[in-house]
Amino acid sequence: MPEPSPPEIGVNPPRQEAPAKVAGREVYAADFHQPGMLWAGVKRAGLPHARLLGIDTAAALNLPGVRAVLTAGDVKGSNRQGVIRKDQPVLVDERVRHAGDALALVVAESPAVLEQALGLLRPELEPLPGVFSTDQALAPEAPILHPDHASGNLLLDAHTEKGRGAAALADCALVVEGEYRLPRQEHAFLETECGWAVLDPEGLLTITASTQTPFRDRMEVAEALGLDLAQVRVVAPTPGGAFGGKDGVTVQNLLGLAALACPGQPVKLALSREESFLAGCKRHPAVLRYRLGCDAQGRLLALAVEGELDTGPYDHLGGVVTALALEHAGGPYRIPHASLRLRAVYTNNPVSGAFRGFGVPQAAAAMELTLDRLADGLGLDRAEIRRRNLIRRGDLTPSGALMDCSNGLEQCLARVTSHPLWRGREAWRASAGRHLRRGVGLAAACHGLGYGPVVPDVANAKLELTEAGRFRVYSGVVDMGQGNASTNLQLAGQALCQPLDDLELVLPDTGRTLPSGSASASRTTFTFAPALLAACEALKGRLLARAADILFAAGPAELRLLPGRVWHPASGRQLPLARLAAFMDPAERVACARHRAPVNPHLPPCAPELRLHGFPHAVFSFAVHLAAVEVDELTGEVTVLDYLAASDCGRVLNPGLLRQQMEGALGQGLGYALMEDFRARDGLPDTPNLSTYILPTALDAPPLTHITVETWEPSGPLGSKGAGEIGIDPVLPALASAVGQACGAAPTVFPLTPERVLGLLAAGKESPC
Repeated sequence: MPEPSPPEIGVNPPRQEAPAKVAGREVYAADFHQPGMLWAGVKRAGLPHARLLGIDTAAALNLPGVRAVLTAGDVKGSNRQGVIRKDQPVLVDERVRHAGDALALVVAESPAVLEQALGLLRPELEPLPGVFSTDQALAPEAPILHPDHASGNLLLDAHTEKGRGAAALADCALVVEGEYRLPRQEHAFLETECGWAVLDPEGLLTITASTQTPFRDRMEVAEALGLDLAQVRVVAPTPGGAFGGKDGVTVQNLLGLAALACPGQPVKLALSREESFLAGCKRHPAVLRYRLGCDAQGRLLALAVEGELDTGPYDHLGGVVTALALEHAGGPYRIPHASLRLRAVYTNNPVSGAFRGFGVPQAAAAMELTLDRLADGLGLDRAEIRRRNLIRRGDLTPSGALMDCSNGLEQCLARVTSHPLWRGREAWRASAGRHLRRGVGLAAACHGLGYGPVVPDVANAKLELTEAGRFRVYSGVVDMGQGNASTNLQLAGQALCQPLDDLELVLPDTGRTLPSGSASASRTTFTFAPALLAACEALKGRLLARAADILFAAGPAELRLLPGRVWHPASGRQLPLARLAAFMDPAERVACARHRAPVNPHLPPCAPELRLHGFPHAVFSFAVHLAAVEVDELTGEVTVLDYLAASDCGRVLNPGLLRQQMEGALGQGLGYALMEDFRARDGLPDTPNLSTYILPTALDAPPLTHITVETWEPSGPLGSKGAGEIGIDPVLPALASAVGQACGAAPTVFPLTPERVLGLLAAGKESPC
């Protein structure tokens, strides 16, 4: 039997977690169960805005099997959570700001007792006037949700000017305008927000939760509950999906509070699907207004953008989402003059927060559809207007920052427009059947990686040679399904010349692994892999140096690290790694390394607050997408028949994982464009569960042709860049462009449900756009 070989870069080794997932052995936070454990549940407000006057807990406390009923007075710390602005209470102490707010926490001995006890709680709420749109919230007479916030219901006013700003529109040969309404989107991950916690006899609070941010969670829990950081440990097993919806505290503070009240016994809390819909965060709904102008040759000259993002009652990363949307508002194009202003606004609607794309899908939709209008107004091919204006390395972005990273955007566009799907589009459209119309849409996008210039984007890797002669990788960054855990082992195996079977992985755990930031911002491999590779080199050097002593070699340069052993070619002697480990102190067998991602050295003028929220970025991934759709004139149904995506994510470390990312992004973007619409009426969900909130299925997914355009990014690990979000950014505008072409009228309100498509058909009549 041949000796197992180390993994190579650019190939598709098996995902490390795949066998356990397929066999049902993978242990998620929701799977925890043991005899005698306790169950926790939350009493939600049910009103979008109210004053909490008190809660009658007597009946619930007297119910047999109830171990604790906790309210805001039982929270010993700040009772506040949040990343940038800590404005959300763990348990409401004075004012309810949305229907999902937590009023009280019950701990019981069984789910049945828990449900009964929650029904016995009697909160006294005084309803207050609510604000349910950004227009209402910004009106002078609007109720202020956070009286301590200096700018009232305006969470963040993000703005930047480049060149002569909007004044340059007067110099344009053609100016087009558009207003776009983008919907609220639910994450709908398979595993809802959940976890369990226990307080041990030594006073250590251990929280195991489905999360993207274990180290940040630990800090938030300690502050909110009044604990020392050393008293809190957060363990992050494989999560059953996240997509940004677990980027920050969900149930962690509630779990910690329950465990503190019942020391020594594990307490479990898992939200039902309906509770997750009510209390979990969503993609920001947005209203964006664009004015875009060009010269007579179709060269872009000026852009003016204004818009509002509904962040709901709490920041919950709403300011950061708005800042990223602002930075990408002009898309991947050269525009010498721009005036960009986006506002994040507090309302009493459901909480908005991080969601794959993080504000860029909204901005990309508006920019790409406005660019389509400009091309049509000039009588210019939609691909050609993009080609004439693509941003290149050394240009300034529309927001004024230097674009100085690898850039395969032009190649992406060339690959898409040379494909038969694009070249044969007119004949394909003309071949539509009776009562059917066809359209082909095109969209481009860029996406910045990481945290930006102020918040350090840092990862710390830890690597160990075990006594058994295997290598153990300690990963402090969560793999929420994107595959970075497998990539970590692939990179370590290649660097150390070890087969995957001789590598072990430790999942994020604040008690065992090192801080490495959140699983977000397309940063996990981009930031963690350089630290891991540095740790590999450090440990390899140490092992060879010690082996040189044992093998009587002249120095480590004479030795080779091979699978399971060190070899001295000159003498033929070999030293098994397990034997080498026995000669070493445990501390010698561990190496750690740190990496900080690069920041953009060119900082355009802007308010310090905008800089704090992540503006600008240094490294971008790029994509161009093509969608081919068919529209039923009788029903308004849209069928996506074919899809083509070209992506520049730097050097591709694992082609299989990259394709999986693009397949997932397409499915999620298709839902965002055509069917997903989390509706709220007066702050209450109008789509409270999966029977009313429509998601795409495998039957809706079109064939995907994915084209890889490889560039070499000097600042990335082995030349690579991030791939987690760029795949979703162009999906809605590509589909909308195709639908608009088929209907003869440009869409502006999303998602494109059959009712809205029938309206477009009526507006377009018989003339294709």
